[in-house]
Amino acid sequence: MDQATLLNELQLTYPGAVAAVQTAGDGIPTLWVEKNHARDVLRYLKYRHEPFKTLFDLTAIDERLRINREGQPASNFSLVYHLLSYDRNEDVRIKVALQGDYPVTDSIVDIWPSANWYEREVYDMFGIRFSGHPNLRRILMPPGWSGHPLRKEHPARATEMGPFQMPEDEAEQADQRLQFKPEEWGLTGTGSDTDYIFLNMGPQHPGTHGPFRIVLALDGEVIVDAIPDIGFHHRGAEKMGERQTWHSYIPYTDRVDYLGGVMNNLPYCLAVEKLAGIDAPDKAKVIRIMMAEFFRISSHLVWYGTFAQDVGAMSPVFYMFSDRERVFSIVEAICGGRMHPSWFRIGGVAHDLPRGWDEPVREFVRYFPARLTEFHKLVMQNRIFKARTQGIGKYTLEDAVEWGATGPGLRACGFAWDFRKNRPYSGYDQFEFDVPTAEHGDCYDRGVVRVEELRQSLRIIEQCVENMPEGPYKADHPLATPPPRDLTMHDIETLIQHFLGVSWGPVIPPGEAMVAIEATKGINGYYLVSDGGTGSYRTRIRTPSFAHLQMIPLMSRGLSVADLIAILGSIDFVMADVDR
Repeated sequence: MDQATLLNELQLTYPGAVAAVQTAGDGIPTLWVEKNHARDVLRYLKYRHEPFKTLFDLTAIDERLRINREGQPASNFSLVYHLLSYDRNEDVRIKVALQGDYPVTDSIVDIWPSANWYEREVYDMFGIRFSGHPNLRRILMPPGWSGHPLRKEHPARATEMGPFQMPEDEAEQADQRLQFKPEEWGLTGTGSDTDYIFLNMGPQHPGTHGPFRIVLALDGEVIVDAIPDIGFHHRGAEKMGERQTWHSYIPYTDRVDYLGGVMNNLPYCLAVEKLAGIDAPDKAKVIRIMMAEFFRISSHLVWYGTFAQDVGAMSPVFYMFSDRERVFSIVEAICGGRMHPSWFRIGGVAHDLPRGWDEPVREFVRYFPARLTEFHKLVMQNRIFKARTQGIGKYTLEDAVEWGATGPGLRACGFAWDFRKNRPYSGYDQFEFDVPTAEHGDCYDRGVVRVEELRQSLRIIEQCVENMPEGPYKADHPLATPPPRDLTMHDIETLIQHFLGVSWGPVIPPGEAMVAIEATKGINGYYLVSDGGTGSYRTRIRTPSFAHLQMIPLMSRGLSVADLIAILGSIDFVMADVDR
């Protein structure tokens, strides 16, 4: 559906609701809706005859210092709702202008349950309140934090703040704020014939794969309810996007899903390229795909081994980490770095492939299939592993769409949706590979999908090495590549252009763009706002793990504590991907 058709439909259904139409750099239909109509319009879009069933993302922008806003309604803050329709493979972006220093708007948790955490995040980061939210409280920052970090007046550097101090009385208050009070979460301490036990799992626990706390209400060993508590790994990745240049922010992306390596660079670079009008050359696209799939294999091997370890199998993790080292040796030979090479660049990659790069890649392609067969027998066909994971942590396809599950968690419900196939980027449409699916949506089937994805990634890498095109590894574009040396030494204007481009970085034209890719753990997207400067005005990172952890109560109620460990292992998350 194009923007004009959607606009006409909304104008007929809700006269006066649409305040403005915005042309976005990513081509997604973007409509500004009056605040008093926003909730009705969002509900209508979800339940219309061609619905947008998934709330893909919800965030905000502090507009108070922004200069280039031609055609947009005046606002102090803007809410941005990104809706996704799988049936039509389309998106729509609804924006709402808010006035005042600390505005209030209506919650949509009763429309999309996944909005719960997203609204809490907007409140935490911007101070925007949502009336009707069941439990509006901070989610990433400590309960006693002063200020809202993504507001423009909040400092981005430690040097802009005073030295951290925690007097004894404040430490006691902080401890009291962290105490779990069941009544604040709508929980009671007793059931019909029993008293519940409240168990604090984490934030330091091997099963949580990072600093992550889950408060469990237990009836014996049975989970009555679970309250996930995130934010222990928050490092302000989105705030850092406001202080770095477009180029210098690339290494920060590596640290979001820190197991995904250069795959984190890809959606960021693609979004910047959309804003700048840069098209990477074919060789750069194929190199990007090859390295992204190597990191998919690397990340999946970590998941594979630790998932088996979570349910009691000790040996597999050693074998799989050994093969992960083989992957890293190839990555290091090509990129110069291992886990966080920060190797992609705006317009391409950092340098050309080294001589002899293809030999270790071909060797790995020959070596790895037999290892995958061995791993499958060792883990997936193990009777104890099956007993611990089959039928555990199930959710339906409807649940997955409703809660914003993506990647293997969505495909495990029988839905063959993969951005590489359904919305090809960076040249994926030129490759042959299958989209693995499973049927039951449980822990075991999420594993089945990822195991087959390892084989499909190997297919893609083999096609890359056999069909690597000739040509440049980076776009010949003034915003991506400095002027040639001969021209630089010829006239002062070109020398100045070279100096500014290298020292300050490129000036990206004003605009907004979001690009999402099929990352290791699901759909990862970067929504960038440029105000015509050398850095981002607003950097929004939509990570898959944030949506997935919100589903833990749905997946674990009625099961045992031991089952919860299997559920956590099957999700495949890292806390930096959740907290950013």
